[in-house]
This record gives sequence, structure tokens and C-alpha cells, in this order.
Amino acid sequence: MRDFAVTVLVLGLSGAAAGLLWSFLAPRPPYVMSRQGPLLADPSTQALIAADGWFAVITGVLGLVCGAVGYGLSRRGRPLAVLLGLAGGGMLGGYLTLVVGQAVNLGEVSVAASGQGLSLVPGPLDLTAQGVLYAWPTLAVGLFFALEGIAGYRDSPLRRPFGGQDPYGPLSGYDIGGR
Repeated sequence: MRDFAVTVLVLGLSGAAAGLLWSFLAPRPPYVMSRQGPLLADPSTQALIAADGWFAVITGVLGLVCGAVGYGLSRRGRPLAVLLGLAGGGMLGGYLTLVVGQAVNLGEVSVAASGQGLSLVPGPLDLTAQGVLYAWPTLAVGLFFALEGIAGYRDSPLRRPFGGQDPYGPLSGYDIGGR
């Protein structure tokens, strides 16, 4: 239980730091202030997609790093607890990245001046593709499984059939000379 809890806690704290980084790197979409409230100035803006992309890159890289570190540390301990911690902690880390990134405004807040007397303001940071929330746990668990599969194959007796000897070598009992 301790390995699981420590893994979830570390990934959660990493999610808060990732939220600060996402807030700093992701662009904000421009909004126009109107009588009805703020309206998206350009519905085809690429800022919405770029925010999703930055979120996916940041949490994806953290997922790969956490998967590799978690696998390395679990080799001498309880790998199932660490694996479950990577899944749960990755979900928590992704969620905290979203919440912290939306709560702070560290990135570019200036918006180009608009024409026609309308004032543009930077909009809030948000995700339009909710599926990127799963980048962190998916890549962490996926890399953990891949590394475990490679290590399992390397240690497997199926890799060296016949006791590790060549079945057609000189000790096989076959005489090539016809005797």
C-alpha cells in the first residue's frame, strides 16, 4: 500500500508543477468583450488546438518519465503496487495539471489590438479535447508494460531453447562425414 500511495502522491505533485508549465506555454484564445459577455473572437483560432497539444506533450513526456522511473524503482519492490500507482497517479496528475493550469495565468496575456473599435482580451486556458487527460497514465503504464515485457523475454527460457545449445552443433550426435 505504501508504494501505491507514494507513487500517487509524487505524480499528483508533479501534476501541479505540470499545470504551471502548461499555463506558461499554452496560448490563450482571443475573446471580444460584448454586451452579452465575452465571445470567442475567432471560432477557427488555432489557440484552442495548441492548448490541447501543449497539454498532451507535457503530460505525455511526464508519463514516459514516470513509467521508466517507476519501472526502475519497482524492480526490487512490488511492481503491481507501482503499476497501479502509475495508473491512478497519472489520472490525478493529469487532472491537477488541468486545474492548476486553468487557475494560474503565467503565459502570454497580451492580445493584438483589434479593428472596428472592439477590444480583445485573452481567454481562459481550457481543453477542447478531453481525451488528452489520459496521455499521462496511458504512456506511463504502456512504457511500464513494454519494459516488463522486454525484461521478461530476456530472462525467459523460451529465448534459449534446447538448454542454450545449438541443436545442430558438434554435440548433436549427427555425423556429417557419413560414419
